Amino acid sequence: MFWDLEFTAEAMPDLLSGLWVTVQVTVMGYLIALTLGLLIAVVRRVPVVGAVVHGVMEFIRTTPLVVQLVFVFLLAPSTITGMTVGVAVLGVHYSAYTAEVYRSGIEGVARGQWEAARALSLPASRTWGAIVLPQAIRKVIPALGNYLIAMFKDTPMLFAIGVAELLTEAQRIGSASFRVVEAYTLVGFLFLAVSIPSAIIIRRLERRYAAV
Repeated sequence: MFWDLEFTAEAMPDLLSGLWVTVQVTVMGYLIALTLGLLIAVVRRVPVVGAVVHGVMEFIRTTPLVVQLVFVFLLAPSTITGMTVGVAVLGVHYSAYTAEVYRSGIEGVARGQWEAARALSLPASRTWGAIVLPQAIRKVIPALGNYLIAMFKDTPMLFAIGVAELLTEAQRIGSASFRVVEAYTLVGFLFLAVSIPSAIIIRRLERRYAAV
């Protein structure tokens, strides 16, 4: 048979376990990317320091993610798990992209807003926290959401450092059962089951905030 339903039922628990690892890595890495990206976007406006940070981020963006994963994994102490390395590397890698998204949002804040804050002698913390960032982040929410999906689709690269995510589980199951077609097809369906609803939500956010 081309498709074995009994094998599908037996393999699904392990694949769902791998999917759960994939989701955990994605969520934790994304939170790092959001937080670190915002910090980078703000620091980049500081003379000299901003130029150095920009250079580092360009290096990270132009280096293959899988190379970063393997490099950090090999240098990390043996006490640090592959999953921890994966979360950290994914987060830092994607922070280079989210930083650019935040930067575009910050630059999109009307110049008059900055001038009004200076005219009122507001401290920098108040200017950023109450005026600039609320407006900037609101504009870039859809773009940030796109990187969540991109990160989710990049998690199979953790296969290179032995993390038992979805693709790794499929490879193990396929190798043990010699039913590779079912294993990898199920991986595709599971990725679609998560990615499609996420894409729909992001499109709705785009329409919502475009109308604001």
